[in-house]
Amino acid sequence: MVQVVINPASLLETGIRVEKVDQLSLFRFTDALQSRLELLLEKNETGSLTPEELEELTGIQELDRIFTYLNSRLMAQQ
Repeated sequence: MVQVVINPASLLETGIRVEKVDQLSLFRFTDALQSRLELLLEKNETGSLTPEELEELTGIQELDRIFTYLNSRLMAQQ
């Protein structure tokens, strides 16, 4: 079974910002992308996601995992 997901790189232009936190530049979602993630998570809990929304949620979650990893590496280097 092949799973197709939204390409996280497609969110680079509109969904990502770099924020200064204690002298570190950390990767964050924009408010709009964070709100979209929360909406998709709520719909997922109720089982009301469309297949397209599920693909979108999967892509955003993958990007979140990447950010978590990168930000933790940046913090560890400080």
